[in-house]
Amino acid sequence: MDFQPTITQAFKRRFSASPVFIVRAPGRVNIIGEHTDYNEGFVLPMAIDRAVGIALRPRRDQKVIVHSLDFDETAEFSLHELHKGKGWPEYIKGVAWSFETEGHRLKGWEGVMAGDVPIGAGLSSSAATELAAARAFACVSDLEWEPVKMASLGLKAEVEWVGLNCGIMDQMISAAAQAGHALFLDCRSLNFEQIPLPDGLSVAVLDTATRRGLVGSAYNERHAQCKAAARLFGVRALRDVDVQTFETRADQLDPVIRRRARHVIRENERVNQAVAAMRRNDVESLGQLLDASHASLRDDFEVSSPALDTMVKIARQAVGCFGARMTGAGFGGCAVAIVSTEDTREFTRAVRQEYMRQTGLTPNVYISQAAAGASLLSA
Repeated sequence: MDFQPTITQAFKRRFSASPVFIVRAPGRVNIIGEHTDYNEGFVLPMAIDRAVGIALRPRRDQKVIVHSLDFDETAEFSLHELHKGKGWPEYIKGVAWSFETEGHRLKGWEGVMAGDVPIGAGLSSSAATELAAARAFACVSDLEWEPVKMASLGLKAEVEWVGLNCGIMDQMISAAAQAGHALFLDCRSLNFEQIPLPDGLSVAVLDTATRRGLVGSAYNERHAQCKAAARLFGVRALRDVDVQTFETRADQLDPVIRRRARHVIRENERVNQAVAAMRRNDVESLGQLLDASHASLRDDFEVSSPALDTMVKIARQAVGCFGARMTGAGFGGCAVAIVSTEDTREFTRAVRQEYMRQTGLTPNVYISQAAAGASLLSA
Protein backbone atom coordinates (compact mmCIF):
# COMPACT_ATOMS: atom_id res chain seq x y z
CA MET A 1 0.00 0.00 0.00
CA ASP A 2 1.18 3.51 -0.79
CA PHE A 3 0.16 4.99 2.54
CA GLN A 4 0.75 8.62 1.87
CA PRO A 5 -2.08 9.38 -0.58
CA THR A 6 -4.59 7.23 1.31
CA ILE A 7 -4.02 8.45 4.83
CA THR A 8 -3.18 12.03 3.78
CA GLN A 9 -6.50 12.43 1.98
CA ALA A 10 -8.38 10.76 4.83
CA PHE A 11 -6.68 13.09 7.29
CA LYS A 12 -7.62 16.15 5.24
CA ARG A 13 -11.25 15.03 5.07
CA ARG A 14 -11.44 14.42 8.80
CA PHE A 15 -9.46 17.38 10.11
CA SER A 16 -9.74 19.93 7.26
CA ALA A 17 -5.96 20.35 7.25
CA SER A 18 -2.81 18.62 6.07
CA PRO A 19 -0.97 16.26 8.43
CA VAL A 20 2.21 17.51 10.07
CA PHE A 21 3.83 14.05 10.21
CA ILE A 22 3.45 10.78 8.32
CA VAL A 23 5.02 7.70 9.90
CA ARG A 24 5.16 4.04 8.94
CA ALA A 25 6.43 0.81 10.46
CA PRO A 26 6.69 -2.55 8.67
CA GLY A 27 5.50 -6.02 9.44
CA ARG A 28 7.97 -8.84 9.18
CA VAL A 29 8.53 -12.36 8.00
CA ASN A 30 10.92 -14.50 9.98
CA ILE A 31 13.25 -16.37 7.64
CA ILE A 32 14.36 -18.73 10.41
CA GLY A 33 14.53 -18.78 14.20
CA GLU A 34 11.02 -19.50 15.46
CA HIS A 35 10.13 -19.47 19.18
CA THR A 36 13.77 -18.76 20.00
CA ASP A 37 13.31 -15.07 20.78
CA TYR A 38 11.64 -15.44 24.18
CA ASN A 39 14.27 -18.06 24.97
CA GLU A 40 16.93 -15.33 24.58
CA GLY A 41 18.27 -16.99 21.45
CA PHE A 42 18.90 -16.06 17.82
CA VAL A 43 16.52 -15.03 15.05
CA LEU A 44 16.77 -13.95 11.42
CA PRO A 45 13.72 -11.85 10.48
CA MET A 46 13.21 -9.54 7.51
CA ALA A 47 10.97 -6.49 7.35
CA ILE A 48 8.42 -6.83 4.56
CA ASP A 49 7.05 -4.19 2.22
CA ARG A 50 3.73 -4.17 4.06
CA ALA A 51 3.29 -1.75 6.92
CA VAL A 52 1.11 0.36 9.18
CA GLY A 53 1.06 4.09 8.47
CA ILE A 54 -0.25 7.06 10.45
CA ALA A 55 -0.85 10.63 9.25
CA LEU A 56 -1.02 12.92 12.27
CA ARG A 57 -0.59 16.32 13.84
CA PRO A 58 0.15 17.37 17.43
CA ARG A 59 -2.58 18.44 19.84
CA ARG A 60 -2.31 21.09 22.51
CA ASP A 61 -3.90 18.87 25.15
CA GLN A 62 -3.06 15.37 26.40
CA LYS A 63 -5.54 13.53 24.23
CA VAL A 64 -4.85 11.00 21.50
CA ILE A 65 -7.51 10.65 18.82
CA VAL A 66 -6.87 8.17 16.03
CA HIS A 67 -9.19 6.89 13.33
CA SER A 68 -8.50 3.46 11.83
CA LEU A 69 -9.46 3.20 8.18
CA ASP A 70 -9.17 -0.59 8.38
CA PHE A 71 -11.66 -0.95 11.23
CA ASP A 72 -13.66 2.22 10.45
CA GLU A 73 -13.45 3.12 14.12
CA THR A 74 -12.13 6.07 16.09
CA ALA A 75 -10.30 5.67 19.40
CA GLU A 76 -9.87 8.51 21.88
CA PHE A 77 -8.04 8.48 25.19
CA SER A 78 -6.23 10.80 27.59
CA LEU A 79 -2.56 10.33 28.36
CA HIS A 80 -3.42 11.30 31.95
CA GLU A 81 -5.90 8.43 32.34
CA LEU A 82 -4.87 5.27 30.56
CA HIS A 83 -7.26 2.35 31.10
CA LYS A 84 -7.19 -1.07 29.49
CA GLY A 85 -9.88 -1.94 26.99
CA LYS A 86 -10.19 -4.23 24.00
CA GLY A 87 -9.25 -4.24 20.34
CA TRP A 88 -6.75 -2.42 18.16
CA PRO A 89 -6.55 0.80 20.28
CA GLU A 90 -4.81 -1.19 23.04
CA TYR A 91 -1.59 -1.39 21.03
CA ILE A 92 -1.44 2.41 20.83
CA LYS A 93 -2.48 2.89 24.46
CA GLY A 94 0.04 0.27 25.53
CA VAL A 95 2.84 2.15 23.78
CA ALA A 96 1.78 5.40 25.47
CA TRP A 97 1.75 3.60 28.83
CA SER A 98 5.23 2.17 28.15
CA PHE A 99 6.62 5.63 27.40
CA GLU A 100 4.99 7.10 30.50
CA THR A 101 6.23 4.35 32.83
CA GLU A 102 9.77 4.95 31.56
CA GLY A 103 9.50 8.61 32.53
CA HIS A 104 8.89 10.17 29.10
CA ARG A 105 6.54 13.15 28.96
CA LEU A 106 4.31 12.64 25.97
CA LYS A 107 2.21 15.09 24.01
CA GLY A 108 -1.14 14.30 22.45
CA TRP A 109 -1.88 13.89 18.75
CA GLU A 110 -4.68 13.16 16.34
CA GLY A 111 -4.40 11.13 13.19
CA VAL A 112 -5.58 8.57 10.68
CA MET A 113 -4.13 5.05 10.54
CA ALA A 114 -4.19 2.32 7.89
CA GLY A 115 -2.20 -0.82 7.22
CA ASP A 116 -1.79 -3.69 4.80
CA VAL A 117 -0.08 -6.20 7.10
CA PRO A 118 -2.57 -9.10 7.27
CA ILE A 119 -3.97 -9.38 10.80
CA GLY A 120 -3.42 -12.72 12.51
CA ALA A 121 -1.25 -14.04 9.70
CA GLY A 122 2.00 -14.28 11.66
CA LEU A 123 3.47 -11.20 9.96
CA SER A 124 3.37 -9.07 13.11
CA SER A 125 0.72 -6.48 12.42
CA SER A 126 0.78 -5.81 16.18
CA ALA A 127 4.47 -4.82 16.26
CA ALA A 128 3.97 -2.69 13.15
CA THR A 129 1.16 -0.85 14.94
CA GLU A 130 3.24 -0.46 18.10
CA LEU A 131 6.28 0.93 16.29
CA ALA A 132 4.19 3.24 14.10
CA ALA A 133 2.60 4.57 17.31
CA ALA A 134 6.03 4.90 18.93
CA ARG A 135 7.26 6.86 15.91
CA ALA A 136 4.18 9.11 16.16
CA PHE A 137 4.73 9.78 19.87
CA ALA A 138 8.44 10.41 19.27
CA CYS A 139 7.63 12.97 16.56
CA VAL A 140 5.12 15.03 18.52
CA SER A 141 7.07 14.78 21.79
CA ASP A 142 10.50 15.62 20.31
CA LEU A 143 12.03 12.30 21.37
CA GLU A 144 15.13 10.92 19.69
CA TRP A 145 14.49 7.74 17.67
CA GLU A 146 16.61 4.98 19.18
CA PRO A 147 15.62 1.65 17.56
CA VAL A 148 16.59 -0.69 20.41
CA LYS A 149 14.94 1.51 23.04
CA MET A 150 11.80 1.95 20.96
CA ALA A 151 11.60 -1.79 20.31
CA SER A 152 11.86 -2.42 24.04
CA LEU A 153 9.00 -0.02 24.71
CA GLY A 154 6.90 -1.79 22.08
CA LEU A 155 7.65 -5.14 23.68
CA LYS A 156 6.68 -3.79 27.11
CA ALA A 157 3.33 -2.72 25.64
CA GLU A 158 2.73 -6.15 24.09
CA VAL A 159 3.65 -8.14 27.19
CA GLU A 160 2.46 -5.99 30.08
CA TRP A 161 -0.47 -4.13 28.51
CA VAL A 162 -1.85 -6.47 25.81
CA GLY A 163 -0.88 -9.64 27.68
CA LEU A 164 1.12 -11.71 25.19
CA ASN A 165 4.38 -13.19 26.50
CA CYS A 166 6.36 -12.71 23.29
CA GLY A 167 10.02 -11.97 22.68
CA ILE A 168 11.50 -8.81 21.21
CA MET A 169 12.11 -10.03 17.66
CA ASP A 170 9.03 -8.47 16.05
CA GLN A 171 9.56 -5.05 17.58
CA MET A 172 13.29 -5.05 16.81
CA ILE A 173 12.92 -5.83 13.12
CA SER A 174 10.14 -3.26 12.76
CA ALA A 175 12.30 -0.64 14.49
CA ALA A 176 15.76 -1.39 13.11
CA ALA A 177 15.43 -3.05 9.69
CA GLN A 178 17.58 -2.00 6.75
CA ALA A 179 16.26 -2.29 3.19
CA GLY A 180 17.68 -5.26 1.30
CA HIS A 181 18.80 -7.06 4.46
CA ALA A 182 17.68 -9.56 7.05
CA LEU A 183 18.41 -8.84 10.72
CA PHE A 184 20.58 -11.35 12.60
CA LEU A 185 19.54 -10.63 16.18
CA ASP A 186 20.83 -11.88 19.50
CA CYS A 187 17.68 -11.63 21.62
CA ARG A 188 19.64 -11.51 24.88
CA SER A 189 22.19 -8.77 24.22
CA LEU A 190 20.06 -7.13 21.48
CA ASN A 191 23.20 -6.89 19.38
CA PHE A 192 22.30 -7.22 15.73
CA GLU A 193 23.89 -7.41 12.31
CA GLN A 194 22.41 -6.60 8.92
CA ILE A 195 22.79 -9.60 6.59
CA PRO A 196 22.34 -8.95 2.83
CA LEU A 197 19.93 -11.26 1.04
CA PRO A 198 21.77 -13.60 -1.36
CA ASP A 199 21.90 -12.59 -5.01
CA GLY A 200 19.07 -13.88 -7.19
CA LEU A 201 16.99 -14.93 -4.18
CA SER A 202 13.48 -13.73 -3.39
CA VAL A 203 11.37 -14.29 -0.28
CA ALA A 204 7.80 -15.48 -0.78
CA VAL A 205 5.18 -14.96 1.91
CA LEU A 206 2.50 -17.64 1.65
CA ASP A 207 -0.71 -16.75 3.48
CA THR A 208 -2.79 -19.88 4.08
CA ALA A 209 -5.99 -17.84 4.63
CA THR A 210 -6.28 -19.36 8.10
CA ARG A 211 -6.00 -17.33 11.30
CA ARG A 212 -5.34 -17.72 15.01
CA GLY A 213 -5.50 -15.56 18.12
CA LEU A 214 -2.19 -15.63 19.97
CA VAL A 215 -3.28 -14.51 23.45
CA GLY A 216 -5.91 -17.23 23.57
CA SER A 217 -3.77 -19.89 21.90
CA ALA A 218 -1.13 -22.30 23.12
CA TYR A 219 1.58 -19.64 22.68
CA ASN A 220 1.74 -18.77 26.37
CA GLU A 221 1.74 -22.49 27.18
CA ARG A 222 4.82 -23.03 24.99
CA HIS A 223 6.47 -20.08 26.72
CA ALA A 224 5.91 -21.70 30.11
CA GLN A 225 7.17 -25.09 28.91
CA CYS A 226 10.41 -23.52 27.70
CA LYS A 227 10.92 -21.82 31.06
CA ALA A 228 10.35 -25.16 32.78
CA ALA A 229 12.96 -26.78 30.55
CA ALA A 230 15.48 -24.05 31.33
CA ARG A 231 14.93 -24.62 35.06
CA LEU A 232 15.54 -28.33 34.64
CA PHE A 233 18.87 -27.57 32.96
CA GLY A 234 19.70 -25.03 35.68
CA VAL A 235 20.13 -22.15 33.23
CA ARG A 236 18.55 -18.74 32.70
CA ALA A 237 17.14 -19.64 29.28
CA LEU A 238 17.34 -22.45 26.72
CA ARG A 239 19.76 -20.25 24.79
CA ASP A 240 22.37 -21.43 27.31
CA VAL A 241 22.03 -25.13 26.43
CA ASP A 242 24.00 -26.49 23.47
CA VAL A 243 23.04 -29.55 21.44
CA GLN A 244 25.60 -31.83 23.09
CA THR A 245 24.42 -30.95 26.61
CA PHE A 246 20.83 -31.48 25.58
CA GLU A 247 21.53 -34.91 24.10
CA THR A 248 23.38 -35.96 27.27
CA ARG A 249 20.40 -35.13 29.52
CA ALA A 250 17.44 -35.52 27.17
CA ASP A 251 16.29 -38.82 28.67
CA GLN A 252 15.85 -37.13 32.06
CA LEU A 253 13.16 -34.78 30.73
CA ASP A 254 9.43 -35.24 30.50
CA PRO A 255 8.68 -36.21 26.84
CA VAL A 256 6.75 -33.02 26.07
CA ILE A 257 9.34 -30.76 27.70
CA ARG A 258 12.07 -32.68 25.88
CA ARG A 259 10.47 -32.02 22.49
CA ARG A 260 10.00 -28.31 23.22
CA ALA A 261 13.60 -27.92 24.37
CA ARG A 262 14.97 -29.88 21.42
CA HIS A 263 13.28 -27.55 18.96
CA VAL A 264 14.60 -24.36 20.58
CA ILE A 265 18.16 -25.62 21.08
CA ARG A 266 18.50 -26.94 17.54
CA GLU A 267 16.71 -23.95 16.04
CA ASN A 268 19.31 -21.62 17.55
CA GLU A 269 21.98 -23.72 15.84
CA ARG A 270 20.05 -23.55 12.56
CA VAL A 271 19.91 -19.73 12.70
CA ASN A 272 23.68 -19.47 12.99
CA GLN A 273 24.10 -21.96 10.15
CA ALA A 274 21.62 -19.96 8.03
CA VAL A 275 23.56 -16.74 8.53
CA ALA A 276 26.75 -18.50 7.46
CA ALA A 277 24.97 -19.88 4.38
CA MET A 278 23.67 -16.42 3.43
CA ARG A 279 27.14 -14.92 3.76
CA ARG A 280 28.50 -17.39 1.24
CA ASN A 281 25.41 -17.20 -1.04
CA ASP A 282 24.66 -20.88 -0.39
CA VAL A 283 20.93 -20.91 -1.04
CA GLU A 284 20.77 -24.71 -1.24
CA SER A 285 21.96 -25.07 2.36
CA LEU A 286 19.72 -22.21 3.46
CA GLY A 287 16.72 -23.98 1.95
CA GLN A 288 17.57 -27.25 3.73
CA LEU A 289 17.70 -25.38 7.04
CA LEU A 290 14.23 -23.93 6.43
CA ASP A 291 12.92 -27.42 5.68
CA ALA A 292 14.43 -28.77 8.91
CA SER A 293 12.98 -25.87 10.88
CA HIS A 294 9.47 -26.68 9.67
CA ALA A 295 9.80 -30.35 10.60
CA SER A 296 10.92 -29.34 14.09
CA LEU A 297 8.09 -26.84 14.52
CA ARG A 298 5.60 -29.45 13.34
CA ASP A 299 6.86 -32.45 15.31
CA ASP A 300 8.72 -31.12 18.37
CA PHE A 301 7.14 -27.75 19.09
CA GLU A 302 3.76 -28.80 17.67
CA VAL A 303 2.67 -25.38 16.44
CA SER A 304 2.00 -26.12 12.80
CA SER A 305 -1.42 -26.89 11.31
CA PRO A 306 -2.83 -28.94 8.41
CA ALA A 307 -3.08 -25.78 6.28
CA LEU A 308 0.53 -24.78 7.01
CA ASP A 309 1.83 -28.30 6.35
CA THR A 310 -0.06 -28.39 3.05
CA MET A 311 1.24 -25.00 1.99
CA VAL A 312 4.84 -25.88 2.82
CA LYS A 313 4.66 -29.17 0.92
CA ILE A 314 3.17 -27.47 -2.15
CA ALA A 315 5.77 -24.68 -2.06
CA ARG A 316 8.66 -27.14 -1.91
CA GLN A 317 7.39 -28.92 -5.01
CA ALA A 318 6.98 -25.70 -7.01
CA VAL A 319 9.53 -24.48 -9.53
CA GLY A 320 12.41 -22.40 -8.18
CA CYS A 321 11.85 -23.16 -4.47
CA PHE A 322 14.92 -23.89 -2.35
CA GLY A 323 13.07 -24.42 0.95
CA ALA A 324 9.98 -23.48 2.92
CA ARG A 325 8.60 -23.51 6.43
CA MET A 326 5.81 -22.12 8.57
CA THR A 327 6.63 -18.71 10.01
CA GLY A 328 5.26 -16.82 12.98
CA ALA A 329 3.88 -18.34 16.15
CA GLY A 330 1.94 -20.99 14.29
CA PHE A 331 -1.52 -22.59 14.44
CA GLY A 332 -2.37 -20.84 11.15
CA GLY A 333 -1.22 -17.80 9.25
CA CYS A 334 1.74 -17.82 6.88
CA ALA A 335 4.59 -19.86 5.57
CA VAL A 336 7.78 -18.48 4.06
CA ALA A 337 9.72 -19.80 1.07
CA ILE A 338 12.99 -18.81 -0.53
CA VAL A 339 12.70 -18.81 -4.30
CA SER A 340 14.87 -18.11 -7.32
CA THR A 341 14.01 -14.56 -8.41
CA GLU A 342 13.66 -15.58 -12.05
CA ASP A 343 11.04 -18.20 -11.12
CA THR A 344 8.83 -16.12 -8.82
CA ARG A 345 5.97 -15.65 -11.29
CA GLU A 346 5.66 -19.36 -12.11
CA PHE A 347 6.16 -20.27 -8.42
CA THR A 348 3.35 -17.94 -7.37
CA ARG A 349 0.96 -19.28 -10.02
CA ALA A 350 1.66 -22.93 -9.20
CA VAL A 351 1.35 -22.52 -5.42
CA ARG A 352 -1.92 -20.60 -5.64
CA GLN A 353 -3.47 -23.09 -8.04
CA GLU A 354 -2.43 -26.22 -6.17
CA TYR A 355 -3.31 -24.87 -2.69
CA MET A 356 -6.79 -23.92 -3.87
CA ARG A 357 -7.21 -27.37 -5.44
CA GLN A 358 -6.18 -29.22 -2.28
CA THR A 359 -7.88 -27.05 0.37
CA GLY A 360 -10.63 -25.04 -1.28
CA LEU A 361 -9.10 -21.93 0.29
CA THR A 362 -7.81 -18.94 -1.65
CA PRO A 363 -4.28 -18.12 -0.50
CA ASN A 364 -2.44 -14.83 -0.74
CA VAL A 365 1.00 -15.36 -2.23
CA TYR A 366 3.27 -12.41 -2.73
CA ILE A 367 6.93 -11.79 -3.23
CA SER A 368 8.27 -9.41 -0.61
CA GLN A 369 11.16 -7.00 -0.74
CA ALA A 370 13.26 -6.48 2.38
CA ALA A 371 12.01 -3.12 3.64
CA ALA A 372 13.39 -0.44 5.96
CA GLY A 373 12.30 -0.15 9.58
CA ALA A 374 10.01 2.42 11.23
CA SER A 375 10.47 5.77 9.54
CA LEU A 376 9.24 9.34 9.25
CA LEU A 377 8.02 10.21 5.77
CA SER A 378 7.71 13.69 4.31
CA ALA A 379 4.26 15.11 5.00
